[in-house]
Amino acid sequence: MSDKAKKIFLAITIIVPFVLYCTYYYGKMIKNAPYKFAEFEYLELKAGVGEKYEKSYNSKTQDYQFVTVSDSVINKKVKLSKDDLLYLHRKAAELGFWDWPAKMLGKKDDSPRYYLEFVYQRKSKTIELDADFNENTRLKDAALQLIKTVEKTIDEAEARTKQ
Repeated sequence: MSDKAKKIFLAITIIVPFVLYCTYYYGKMIKNAPYKFAEFEYLELKAGVGEKYEKSYNSKTQDYQFVTVSDSVINKKVKLSKDDLLYLHRKAAELGFWDWPAKMLGKKDDSPRYYLEFVYQRKSKTIELDADFNENTRLKDAALQLIKTVEKTIDEAEARTKQ
């Protein structure tokens, strides 16, 4: 067998099937990516102590409700821009939100608790996090970072609507 024939045989038996397999596998994976911003519908955030959520926001209805220090309930309409939602979607992807467990709850009932949900046309992802969750501190820190980012974005949007 000549040297040229060996190279052709190698290309046909190893390289071509590998390239075809990669194209098939990654093409399916990219095509079926479950969380695309184009399919994004809304996000919902709730925060409070234990089972009682004192602050809630829904980007679909634009309802922002929270309890003040004097125990009065404030209802506002706060609209997040498409850029805000894209930023939050990308931040969630950067922090690995899609791979987190749904419940990260601690032992105490009186610790701060957060509920965060991203809803898409075909899927949704929800997490519930207690501030005293201690099983995986890196995961807890990433979740708290995402929640604080969402809260900050909502506060910035609220400040824009006041102007």
